[in-house]
Amino acid sequence: MADTGTGSTAKRRKGGRPLSPRTQSVWSVVQLLLGSVIVAVSFNMFLVPNGIASGGVSGVSILVQRLAGVMPAVTQWAINIPLFVAGVWLLGRRFALKTALGSILLPLFVLLTAHVASPTDNPLLAAIYGGIGVGLGLGLVFRGGGSTGGVDLAAQILHRYTGLPLSLAVVCFDGCVIAAAGLIISPEVALYALIGLFVTSKTIDFVQNGLQLSKVAFIISDHSEEVAAAILHDLDRGLTRLDGHGGYTGAGRTVLMVVVGQNEVSKLKQLVRSIDPGAFVIISNTAEVLGQGFKLES
Repeated sequence: MADTGTGSTAKRRKGGRPLSPRTQSVWSVVQLLLGSVIVAVSFNMFLVPNGIASGGVSGVSILVQRLAGVMPAVTQWAINIPLFVAGVWLLGRRFALKTALGSILLPLFVLLTAHVASPTDNPLLAAIYGGIGVGLGLGLVFRGGGSTGGVDLAAQILHRYTGLPLSLAVVCFDGCVIAAAGLIISPEVALYALIGLFVTSKTIDFVQNGLQLSKVAFIISDHSEEVAAAILHDLDRGLTRLDGHGGYTGAGRTVLMVVVGQNEVSKLKQLVRSIDPGAFVIISNTAEVLGQGFKLES
C-alpha cells in the first residue's frame, strides 16, 4: 500500500515543521484572546442594539437584559461559573485553563466594549454581520483549543464525547435560546436570530477548515499499474491501492485512491485518459486533508 501523501519532490516543496509545544501554547492563547475580542465587539455592535439573541450565553444575557435590566457581562459571568466547573471535571485541567481565560475575559471584553456604536439599525444586516463576527471569533477560540465558556463550553463537551460536529452542537444549544427569544421579545426577532445563527455556524466551519481546495479521486482501471506510476512520477502525488471486487462478476480489481489539489484535477484526468480512456474515475470534495503535502496539524 503506497502513501496517500505527496512524492519526495512534493514533500520538499510543501512539507513543513509543526510548531514547538511552547509556540503552539502561545499561539493558542493569542487565538483565544483575539477571538474573544472579536466576539465581544460583534456582540455589542450588532446583536445587543437590535435585540438579536442568536443563542449561547450571550443570547441569554440579552434576554435577561430585556427582562430585568441586568448588564450582559454580569449575566455571562454568572452562567459561566458552574459551566466552568463542569468543564474542569469533564475536559481536564489543561483545557480548563483556556476555558477559564475565555470564561472570564469574554464578559470582560463585553463590558469594556459595551459603548461601541452600532453602524446599523437594520435587524437583517445586524444578524448577518453579527453572525459573521461571532462565528469568526468562536472559530478562532475553538482552533486554539479553548472555549469562551457558557454554551460554547457545553458544545465542546458534547463534541468531545459524542463526535457531533462542533457547529451542530452549538446549533442544538442555541436553538433553545432562540425559541425563548421568540416568546420573550418577538417571533420576528427570533427569525432574525436564526439567520445570525446559521451565518455563525457556517463561519465557524470556515475558520475551522478553511477553503477546501482538495479532491479525492478513486480510479478503477485495467491498467492500474501504469496509472499508478504516472500519478507517482508525473503528478508527483502519493496514492493508496485498495482491493475491490466487481459487484456483478466478483472479479478482483485494484482501486487507486489519490488526494490532489483542485488545480491538479485536470492534469490527473488527462493522465488517466491518456493511459486508459475507459477507466472509471470518481472525483469528490474532501472535508479536510491533514498530512504531508497538505495541511500539517499544528
